[in-house]
Amino acid sequence: MDDLPGCLSRRDVLIASAGTATLTAADAAPPETAVPSKTLPPTMSQVTLEINGKAHSLDVDTRTTLLDLLREQLQLTGTKKGCDHGQCGACTVLMDGRRVNSCLMLAVMAPGAKVTTIEGLGTPTKMHPLQAAFVAHDGYQCGYCTPGQICSAVGMLDELQRGAPSHVTADLNVEPLLSPDELRERMSGNLCRCGAYSNIAEAITQVAQNGGGAA
Repeated sequence: MDDLPGCLSRRDVLIASAGTATLTAADAAPPETAVPSKTLPPTMSQVTLEINGKAHSLDVDTRTTLLDLLREQLQLTGTKKGCDHGQCGACTVLMDGRRVNSCLMLAVMAPGAKVTTIEGLGTPTKMHPLQAAFVAHDGYQCGYCTPGQICSAVGMLDELQRGAPSHVTADLNVEPLLSPDELRERMSGNLCRCGAYSNIAEAITQVAQNGGGAA
């Protein structure tokens, strides 16, 4: 039967019904929700550090030491893992200008800290005064302890310039000088298994006499 003039056709009715159903479904759809931010497992945490002048934001296991963060995640392998118990000093780095054993510090304990490793002190073409002095005085043999020795010496000379006493400082009212006894005491936390102590002492003494050593 033909559609009468002025009346809706069957096709018009079906199209209108389909459109209404579509609008109703769209109205009933729940609003879009924001994509949830990344949630870290309980054993993970994000830490932000400045290392050798460059900012890093890293997801780390809360049990990760600063030493392992440097070596394993950032590939800064100049810092060495020796005893892993804070007894040999091979892992020494500078944190906010002070020397620390990175094997004893968790990475999450140093948010916002400024860390300097041996790679950040100087380069082969532009060495730090202590690096150059170690080369000139042959202050190493196998070289494994050398990065820690140099970083520790930088921190130690800064302590000396600030007048910080050591256990062998005789008069606490007088600015300490880098005597042989002071040097041995202040560097006693850094062991050299090759026994290059005399050359290490000569290198540090030369830099101290020249007024250098700051990071």
